[in-house]
Amino acid sequence: MDIILLERIGNLGSIGDVVSVKDGYARNFLLPQKKALRANAANKKVFEANRERLEKENAERRGEAEKAGSKVDGAEIVLIRASSNAGQLYGSVNVRDIAAGLAEQGHDIDKKQIIMGGPIKSIGMHDVTVALHPEVHVTVKANVARSDNEAELQSQGVDVLAQLFEDEQKEIEEAAAANKIDPTLEPGEIPAELLEEGVATPEDQSTTESLIEATEPETSSDEVEAKGE
Repeated sequence: MDIILLERIGNLGSIGDVVSVKDGYARNFLLPQKKALRANAANKKVFEANRERLEKENAERRGEAEKAGSKVDGAEIVLIRASSNAGQLYGSVNVRDIAAGLAEQGHDIDKKQIIMGGPIKSIGMHDVTVALHPEVHVTVKANVARSDNEAELQSQGVDVLAQLFEDEQKEIEEAAAANKIDPTLEPGEIPAELLEEGVATPEDQSTTESLIEATEPETSSDEVEAKGE
């Protein structure tokens, strides 16, 4: 369907442009929302007769949006949520949560103005777009964390998830060092440190190896011949 745009629409065009769109998109969204007119002879005359007024009104709305945008652009809202140790939320953060967070800071933003590719499902700092006008978009920060302390760290630029992983690895390494556990040891192999300190002896090593061999299933002569083949 050919339509006349009454405001700038994404990649379609600006006010007054005549473009072709899918019938469903025009009937279900553009026309009911008064964002466009059918591009017939009568509507073209109507639009041209009102072009100056429409462009003036659009410029006024754009100016108001820019003024409001200067106040909300870069705003950061903190959303405390429960999550797994891997940072995956037990639930998600959606446009209503963002709108509510902005409202608490005094920003009157309609949820329809909030653009998200999908719900937020992990902790961290997330950029969210707010479309105050077809030509005025600003970005706000959604600081999703498990606690106020984590939110403060994230606000300072700390990658909490990476920090958690590093701390966990450090604890594993410290535990291994405290117990003199070498992850590269073969099953039954006694750490060299224990042998050097006299905590264990070479005889212990031999006994351990013997016990492991005794518990391994025996290989029959037929199996040996089969492997040889």
